[in-house]
Amino acid sequence: MKTLIRGADVVLPSGVERIDVLVEGDRIADLGPAIQTAADETVDATGLVLMPGVVDDQVHFRDPGLTHKEDLATASRACAKGGVTTFLEMPNTVPNTVTLERLDEKLALAATKCVVNYGFYVGATPDNVEELRRIEREAGERTPGIKIFIGSSTGDLLVDEQAALERIFAETRLPITAHCEDETTVRANAERYADSTDVADHSRIRDHEAARIATARAIDLAHRHEHRFHVLHVSTGDETDLIGAAIAARRAAGLTPLITAEACPHHLLFSVDDYERLGTLVQMNPSLKNKEDCERIWGSLLDGRLQVVATDHAPHTLEEKRQPYPKAPSGLPAVENSLALMLNEVHRGRCTLEQVTHWMCDAPARVWDMVGKGRIERGYDADLVLVDLEKRATVSNVSQITKSGWSPWDGQELIGWPVRTWVGGRTVFRDGTVSPEVVGRAVRFDHGLGGYWSTEETENG
Repeated sequence: MKTLIRGADVVLPSGVERIDVLVEGDRIADLGPAIQTAADETVDATGLVLMPGVVDDQVHFRDPGLTHKEDLATASRACAKGGVTTFLEMPNTVPNTVTLERLDEKLALAATKCVVNYGFYVGATPDNVEELRRIEREAGERTPGIKIFIGSSTGDLLVDEQAALERIFAETRLPITAHCEDETTVRANAERYADSTDVADHSRIRDHEAARIATARAIDLAHRHEHRFHVLHVSTGDETDLIGAAIAARRAAGLTPLITAEACPHHLLFSVDDYERLGTLVQMNPSLKNKEDCERIWGSLLDGRLQVVATDHAPHTLEEKRQPYPKAPSGLPAVENSLALMLNEVHRGRCTLEQVTHWMCDAPARVWDMVGKGRIERGYDADLVLVDLEKRATVSNVSQITKSGWSPWDGQELIGWPVRTWVGGRTVFRDGTVSPEVVGRAVRFDHGLGGYWSTEETENG
């Protein structure tokens, strides 16, 4: 199958160019002005923008074990609608993905359900270092890396003891990522607010200090053990300073930085001021912070201290979310609307189309050593999204594909939307409809690439 996409403004690593893109099979075969070749389908994309498919490196799709909230079929369809062609999912499903056997089971399950590409982290526990080493030896190409819950989890997935953390950083080599909130600080704050029914107190319990302490602790571990580390869902300005200082210190010493980090749309677009309007719908971990933190996180994306935008898609039913605080669970769905939310910020002048493409496509693919993802370039996988920067549409609960069936942005008009999505050269979303017969594939990870900063150095000579 050959598809020729004509006349789009194509977002390339070097900038935006109005060129044609030829897709042959599952790969990008050629790029250039006025490509002359026979094709099975010619797409007139005049007036539209062609981007690489979005790579969302932080989602919770609840499959197996909690599929009343979401499953891999509904979630991957929501991805396709939102222009997300690849996702990486966290290990806190039921059962937890903490062994090679659980990883293989999840990959096999995804192969039967997913209409977009997929990958799964393996979870660290206080005592599974040997298993993590086994996964590294036998399945390193099949996982992006290791996820640690330094706070904000229970049971085996909570790793808060220093000795256990030292072992994980010292004795494994797969890239590590973590939820960074200091468990001791959170528990002490929770005791002070034990009788509270005010959701705004969630941000006082999971406060700035909890985030700062845990992120500083993880950066210290990464530097002492020379281990690549990615900070998930940065929620405070203080963390951006820590991350920026860590990157600068390695550069000053003539060393490749080890730290990368990301922001989520909710920490960019919501603040504690939104509790009054949205209540427990915007209760999440890490919690919302002040407007000043939102501005500092934006600034850190723009100046390169943060590299990635991902969703932390964490769906619950509306019935669950509408419970009074503190009974309501934390988390919100976002994969269906994340690209549109960021394109709306392009329309508002907050950032550029090229920056959004970097944060949501190229950077996450490079952070996690993905093969063939994140760029429109010859030989790369034909995971593409066609967007209309002028399209206006209103987010509504009733139109959500995600099984949870709601969005905290319900009722908000956004300007700039995906209109067609390809996965492996096949159309998976078009004219508001998802094609369930398209089958996504497991991502291959080449950890010898060395991650975001090493690939940057290669590209820049």
